[in-house]
Amino acid sequence: MKLSNSSEYSLLAMLALVDCYHNGDSMQIKEIAELRSIPNRYLEQLLATLRCRGLVNSIRGSKGGYVLAREPRKITVLDVLTSIEGVEIDASTNNTTLENIESSIVEEIWQEACQAANLVLQKYSLQDLW
Repeated sequence: MKLSNSSEYSLLAMLALVDCYHNGDSMQIKEIAELRSIPNRYLEQLLATLRCRGLVNSIRGSKGGYVLAREPRKITVLDVLTSIEGVEIDASTNNTTLENIESSIVEEIWQEACQAANLVLQKYSLQDLW
């Protein structure tokens, strides 16, 4: 399992917004992009997705930007990853019919690993990472 660029950049952007949350400020895309070394256009797309999923709010105007939609302690790493990737870590395998006992064992272990990964990601909030 590997963290995608989209997920990594989204987490970095969200952590930048945690700083602003504690100061009561918003942050513009260009500021986040520069601070976290994320391409502007890519960040725009990611923040639009996070806004649609209810994790960030956008503020219009010259002093506008983005802010967290909830307290950092109420947004988990799993929330961010599922917003960007679309699903929790998937426990399904490509094998549609388990042909033997070995395949069944592999399927069971993979499901357990995915459940454990989701539990860990749900355990940590943005506040914990900040």
